[in-house]
Amino acid sequence: MAYPKGEKLSSDSITEITKLIQYRDINGQNRLFGGRLMEWIDEAAGVAAMRHCGGDAVTLMVDSLKFKHGAFINDIVVLIAKVTYVGRTSMEVRVDTYVEEKATGLRRAINHAYLTCVHVDDKGRPKPIEFGLKPVGITEQAEWEGAQKRIAIRKQRNAEGY
Repeated sequence: MAYPKGEKLSSDSITEITKLIQYRDINGQNRLFGGRLMEWIDEAAGVAAMRHCGGDAVTLMVDSLKFKHGAFINDIVVLIAKVTYVGRTSMEVRVDTYVEEKATGLRRAINHAYLTCVHVDDKGRPKPIEFGLKPVGITEQAEWEGAQKRIAIRKQRNAEGY
């Protein structure tokens, strides 16, 4: 696929958002409410997608959202998003979420998510992405190949009515 304006790197889209968990963010178990985390993930993915496509983007779907550990009141939460795959009008964005230790700055992964975002015009219709994505190194190539597998699985599931 040829892109009119060439290719960008995954690093061009990196978005880091830092949050401090407050009382409004916790659930009845005094843990970070999953819905609040999903909101933050969606925000980070949207910014990364807009950085890549150079315009507006909307979330089409969350393909994978895996909670590994909880987070609690007054924890520092860091979300890092980047584009991992680009199609004609859509992009896959990976968002990794960490709790950062205040004393050391060490980060512990608490969530990984993949979202599909679509580049849209001013009427909300899908619009072709003018920039491709050039995977650099084996990790980014593996992310690209993983995205292709997830796309194939989604197409199969859609064909089967799931």
